[in-house]
Amino acid sequence: MCFPRTYPAALVTDVARRLDQGGADELWIIEDCFYTAGPSLVSAALTSTERLTVGLGIVPAVARTAAVTAMEFATLDALAPGRFLPGIGHGVQEWMGQMGVRPKSPLTALEEVTTAVSRLLAGENVTVEGTTVHLKDVQLDAPPTEPPPILLGVMGPKSMALAGRVGGGIVLAEPATPAYVRQSIEYAGSPEGFVVAVFSAFCVREDRTSAYEWTAPWLGVRLEENHPGLKALPFYDEMRKLYDESGADGLVGMPADWWTDIGAVGTLDDAAAHIDALESAGVHHIGLFPDPEVAHGMPQLDHVLALANR
Repeated sequence: MCFPRTYPAALVTDVARRLDQGGADELWIIEDCFYTAGPSLVSAALTSTERLTVGLGIVPAVARTAAVTAMEFATLDALAPGRFLPGIGHGVQEWMGQMGVRPKSPLTALEEVTTAVSRLLAGENVTVEGTTVHLKDVQLDAPPTEPPPILLGVMGPKSMALAGRVGGGIVLAEPATPAYVRQSIEYAGSPEGFVVAVFSAFCVREDRTSAYEWTAPWLGVRLEENHPGLKALPFYDEMRKLYDESGADGLVGMPADWWTDIGAVGTLDDAAAHIDALESAGVHHIGLFPDPEVAHGMPQLDHVLALANR
């Protein structure tokens, strides 16, 4: 399950414990500016559980220095060795501008930061004079024994290729359709051992129509944004035409198999079919993304546990 940025920070330990004790595999923490801080929530989730893997999706590359990011990742790994999955991304450039850290080249910045953090986690003494990263004789006192793979939260073909060169994998934001997953792995160059994590829209109801009605407005927004996860679908043009002609109401009547490609939306069986399709496409880690309002999203936790134990 994903922990949306809008959820109160104090709720994370309860969510983590329920997932841990109920048999779920993972909790994914969302860090967006200017909501809750990801590493702090990851720490709380790791230390309140016994077996749960906790992913961080994602810290913006330039929001912290590379050395501080490496310190955060090493510390979190030390709290629960083997149970932490770190993610780094470009971050929303408008937000980076608000903080005065917007790089001239987000691609160069991400490459420099990812490479420096990876070297630091490997225990190296690092000196770099780059465009974004400036380090002189920096070495972590306690690097991880087995550094976790750094997953890059990226979207475009150039960034995917970068992830294949310098990252340990990718994190794909919702809607992460199976077609988008396959396309992204191809853009990354299909490197051996490449880890793929995705976030999936999640809405389970007793009847499909109710789930579709709840999710259709969100899907309409993603269509207006031309999200690459949707553009990779073979039926994208038909879906876009439905939306342009009839708005969100037109999306509600789409074929069930279209919805199954788009997210874990519909009945519990539909959600399971979506998960199976993602795994067949090469996904290793799936974060089901509930409604951002606690009152509507938290009841979905029971469905996460049902899927985890199916």
